[in-house]
Amino acid sequence: MESNGISESKTVTGDFGYVLQDVPHLTDYIPDLPTYSNPLQDNPAYSVVKQYFVHVDDSVPQKIVVHKDSPRGIHFRRAGPRQKIYFEPDEVRACIVTCGGLCPGLNTVIREIVYSLYHMYGVTRVLGIDGGYRGFYARNTVPLTPKVVNDIHKRGGTILGTSRGGHDTSKIVHSIQDRGINQVYIIGGDGTQKGASVIFEEIRRRGLKVVVAGIPKTIDNDIPVIDKSFGFDTAVEEAQRAINAAHVEAESIENGIGLVKLMGRYSGFIAMYATLASRDVDCCLIPESPFYLDGKGGLFEYIEKRLKENGHMVIVLAEGAGQELLSASMQSMNHQDASGNKLLQDVGLWISQSIKDHFSRQKKMTINLKYIDPTYMIRAVPSNASDNVYCTLLAQSVVHGAMAGYTGFTSGLVNGRQTYIPFYRITEKQHQVVITDRMWARLLSSTNQPSFISQKEGQRRRRGE
Repeated sequence: MESNGISESKTVTGDFGYVLQDVPHLTDYIPDLPTYSNPLQDNPAYSVVKQYFVHVDDSVPQKIVVHKDSPRGIHFRRAGPRQKIYFEPDEVRACIVTCGGLCPGLNTVIREIVYSLYHMYGVTRVLGIDGGYRGFYARNTVPLTPKVVNDIHKRGGTILGTSRGGHDTSKIVHSIQDRGINQVYIIGGDGTQKGASVIFEEIRRRGLKVVVAGIPKTIDNDIPVIDKSFGFDTAVEEAQRAINAAHVEAESIENGIGLVKLMGRYSGFIAMYATLASRDVDCCLIPESPFYLDGKGGLFEYIEKRLKENGHMVIVLAEGAGQELLSASMQSMNHQDASGNKLLQDVGLWISQSIKDHFSRQKKMTINLKYIDPTYMIRAVPSNASDNVYCTLLAQSVVHGAMAGYTGFTSGLVNGRQTYIPFYRITEKQHQVVITDRMWARLLSSTNQPSFISQKEGQRRRRGE
């Protein structure tokens, strides 16, 4: 196995360029572990399912658009129940922890992990860790049973509480050992998954029979490899309400501008998809696509043009867009929150004021701007129907993987199939909008906004450099 920065990568190669980026297994460092028959084979709910158990060689390709001579490429292990498991139900003591910011679907994932452990595998000892990673060594726990979690999917937030930071590997692993926990389910974003990877490494170093499994959570959809993160569909749907309100406000008054700020610290997926879904948006600004305000081809010129044509306009702005334009941005460049995320200036308020100041100075037209920031309303809502289904599949898949002895992995959807992905692939970089891709081109054709090529870049191009 070749060494990787965060953990050792476990790779299997095959014919025609086949590469399986496999996940660790308990037997990699604890030999001769006993196996047991999967109780699902006697479960009446699954008796009608043909070939319910996943074949040991099943894998899912990361890239599905290929040429006839392309190598088979990178694959991930397919998720699902295995014929043999590495835990007897009576010996399992599981725990669930939620970390980082809120996201629609957290309670659904918690519920379905508990239900899967109880009703699929007969596991009856499940603890909730209260308040994120800190809860491990603060010794706060909540017993979780199907009765306790029965209705929680109808509520937003997380019944376990959450926090940023608080990751102390030694204290956390000591707590896991002291409590006799042998399955750890960690729900959180890329920072949380990096923490989960470190916990896994320490558990492996100590030779403990403890599974560490992650469920990726990011409302911004900025985790790589996976098709999308849970809660994203709900966020896009809920963002429509804010955009609709901005549109109503803008078209009800002369030269009305509705400005909506949405989540998207480094990735503009919510803003992009909400804009495409709405069709009422005239301009979408995201972190991946730089823009400027003054001069030819700038935002101010475009606003004036749209107001003259339509009498109103709607702007959607991701929170990470235009940060380099803020006059005070250099002061906050190195400030971080407890999760290690860069603290951002409020670009929505700044751009709103900049637009007002510009048109006030120009005295060409009077504008009426309404600024809407629905961030916390969107984060706090329960997940919608499609996200509820997705959360259920994620939760069931992660439980199947843990019972089968896989560890150091994240459960995620790749090309429409549930897979087990090694931690290092989830944490190696951020998933961002590719502005040379077709989806961004679709957005530009929908809004008819300019590409906002910078003045320097425009001059360089005009000179033919």
